Amino acid sequence: MNKYAIILAAGKGTRMKSDRPKVLHEVAGKTMLAHVVSATSAVAPEKTIAIVGHGAADVLGTLPEHVAYVKQEEQLGTGHAVKIAEPLLKNLHGMTLVIAGDTPLIRPETLEELFAYHQAEKATATILTAIAEDPTGYGRIIREDGHVAKIVEQKDANDFEKSVQEINTGTYIFDNRALFEALSNITTDNAQGEYYLTDVIEIFKDDAKKVSAFVLDDFNESIGVNDRVALSQAEKIMRDRINTKHMLNGVTLIDPETTYIDADVKIGEDSVIEPNVVIKGQTVISKGVHITSGSRIESSRLHHNTEVRNSTIEYSVLEPGANVGPYAHLRPETILHENVHIGNFVEVKASTLGVGTKAGHLTYIGNAMVGEHVNFGAGTITVNFDGVNKFKTEIEDYAFIGSNSSLIAPIAIGSNAITTAGSVITDDVHEDEMAFGRARQVNKVGRAKLMPSYHES
Repeated sequence: MNKYAIILAAGKGTRMKSDRPKVLHEVAGKTMLAHVVSATSAVAPEKTIAIVGHGAADVLGTLPEHVAYVKQEEQLGTGHAVKIAEPLLKNLHGMTLVIAGDTPLIRPETLEELFAYHQAEKATATILTAIAEDPTGYGRIIREDGHVAKIVEQKDANDFEKSVQEINTGTYIFDNRALFEALSNITTDNAQGEYYLTDVIEIFKDDAKKVSAFVLDDFNESIGVNDRVALSQAEKIMRDRINTKHMLNGVTLIDPETTYIDADVKIGEDSVIEPNVVIKGQTVISKGVHITSGSRIESSRLHHNTEVRNSTIEYSVLEPGANVGPYAHLRPETILHENVHIGNFVEVKASTLGVGTKAGHLTYIGNAMVGEHVNFGAGTITVNFDGVNKFKTEIEDYAFIGSNSSLIAPIAIGSNAITTAGSVITDDVHEDEMAFGRARQVNKVGRAKLMPSYHES
């Protein structure tokens, strides 16, 4: 049977106290909406439709191409939000998932089980429910003889109904045709004056159609984020889930409580990650990588047997055996080939460094193409920016750049060439040449005696 999905993403989320649409707040490096889209896509619906409203342009900018959308001009309730998707789903046979875009913890496996249960029950509607220790604020599942009789919203519940702990998570599967037929009959006769999607359940019951409920094993999956407190709770749960997955896959996390790994990060076996490490974005880490405390890595690729020591790496690539740090910074578009060493307080930007090249101390390398086995002395600077334009530095294999050299780009240093310490190099240096670019030293005999003593108090 065909599957369809409607994702509710129109709300402003006033309790978030933010100009950003609620569904675009992030959990573990992905927007809440992106988490829901990922989980929904995993069950392979024929059509996925997002209902957008507040901040629609921003929300649409995050949606993948396969997700269609309808804009809810007025916020008239969940029933109204689903109903406006009817033109895209009208008269189609199949099962329609309805899910809120602020439920980032829902798992694809749960949605698969929900669809399977709905089919097995041959139900017109199936509600995803959970047992809450404190059900305050949730719609309650009211059962009769073990079967779902109705859903009662908190503001419409009597004292008995408020005591019920089985709650509606806001995720459903409906027979697609039956859903839109029922939505044409709902009203705003309730405490909120809105069109409740939950009212279709009573319509189905009145028509003697089967309504079933699938109870979650893990209540945490049901959490809907409505404020910053809930956002932080979702963040913690998601990060615990992510860290557990990596550890079970053979990654050593010395202290998971202080290790922050985004949802889309991939890490290979036998990698070791020390405490106070942040790994973000689309980072891919291969086997046997070591990352020490205080490091931050974003959307980078670390091949096997690389090491990062207390450093920051952004949108860069480390080939096998490369090592970085401590206190180094790789800025975007940096590529370190095999066995490159980037050491203390070295910054590299938009540069490629060849096999075995070393920059051990206090160096800036920007917009440079560097060959193999080049050695940078401490304090070297590629002077790549004149205030208006960026210029390129080219350094060939086995060149030796003396300490405190300034290479004024655009410039080329040939293979096996040397620049001497303290030089300002403004012209190309060819193969096997040694370049001096400093003033001649002059010693003035006895001049120091005429100067004040620096040791006097």
